[in-house]
Amino acid sequence: MTGTTLVVVSTAEAVHVDPEDPPHAARERLARAVRHRVVLAAAPAVLYLVVREVGLFVLVLMAGRWDKDVSRALTSWDGQWFLGIAAGGYDDVPRGLVDAFSRRTAETPLAFFPGYPALVRWADGLPGVTVVGAAFAVSLVSGVVCAYGLHRLGRAVFGGSRRAGLVLVVLFAASPMAVVLSMTYSEATFCAFAAWALVGVLERRWLLAGLCCAAAGLVRPTAAALVLAVCAAAVVAVVRREDGWRPWAGAAVAPLGLLGYLGYVAVRTGQWDGWFAVQQRGWDSRFDGGAATWKFALLVLGDPRSVLELATVWFLVVAIALVVLGLRRGLEWPLVLYGAGVLVMDLGSNGLMNSKARLLLPAFTLLIPPALALARRRTSTAVAVLCGAVLFSAWFGAYAITAWQYAI
Repeated sequence: MTGTTLVVVSTAEAVHVDPEDPPHAARERLARAVRHRVVLAAAPAVLYLVVREVGLFVLVLMAGRWDKDVSRALTSWDGQWFLGIAAGGYDDVPRGLVDAFSRRTAETPLAFFPGYPALVRWADGLPGVTVVGAAFAVSLVSGVVCAYGLHRLGRAVFGGSRRAGLVLVVLFAASPMAVVLSMTYSEATFCAFAAWALVGVLERRWLLAGLCCAAAGLVRPTAAALVLAVCAAAVVAVVRREDGWRPWAGAAVAPLGLLGYLGYVAVRTGQWDGWFAVQQRGWDSRFDGGAATWKFALLVLGDPRSVLELATVWFLVVAIALVVLGLRRGLEWPLVLYGAGVLVMDLGSNGLMNSKARLLLPAFTLLIPPALALARRRTSTAVAVLCGAVLFSAWFGAYAITAWQYAI
């Protein structure tokens, strides 16, 4: 039998080189293997960036049509608040920034969580970096980090695969309101932490899950759904006596970020529910069990007033259907619980109806069943569906921040 020489390319792949092969043939085989590994490693980032670049290209076209400045559009609304907090902290936000009622008190900036502006402030400290450039950079890097987390989730779920992970990345980057991933908003950063927290849950890496969940709690209040999923999964592991002390540690750390910031606002305002009070006074936002959303949906379906409002209602309907699909397809229950939790928070809030499509973005686990289904289809079918989703997302996101005149 002819002997072989084993050349290790990585921990996950090896190349067998026949010693009787000419040296150039062995080198070429090794080079092909290395290129293959590099392509696989870069694929989630490349796909995510390509999809977002298509979105920005369409945004430039739409901005020209509506005579809007692209940079101003990408830093508008909440983006201005995050930039102001990053530049001056909570006590030195520009006076021109006001709440939904054109009012402003010393407590108004506390409505915005500190995680994203803190990262922007850190990046802004690097030589030659402006605060706006730092904000875009943080959103960009966060999106790429999220893409790798989603790719890992697509491989880790039951029936998952590398291809399913890549499809999930594209579906997320092409979500209807994915334009905020390219804005000075906190969604990209939150989704990055949330994705890796859920990776930790599925892989039973409880410290990773707890730490990422705690970090997400400093970025957005949506972390409440993530805390619920992580802690519930940890409790199940404890009851089953799995993984020793690690589930205990993960469950103990997971809520610290969210509770820590809510506690900070409580001290600043002198109210135990200070953050919720700030939200209600400044944006009339509170949990009403879905009454306002139901009224909004009936009004819009009966008398459509705009593309964005009508599309928002149908996005909510599709999200509900995806929760049911996840349950029927046997998606891991912590992922369903997280996605359903985000949806319940979105439906149950009486805040700005125009923001409900954007607030669905962190419910990315609801995209896993469609990703698994598309990954099993022929390549041509999957590519056609994904290209359609990318183009629709690019147009809708550009419409939302150029043609649509209100906050998203």
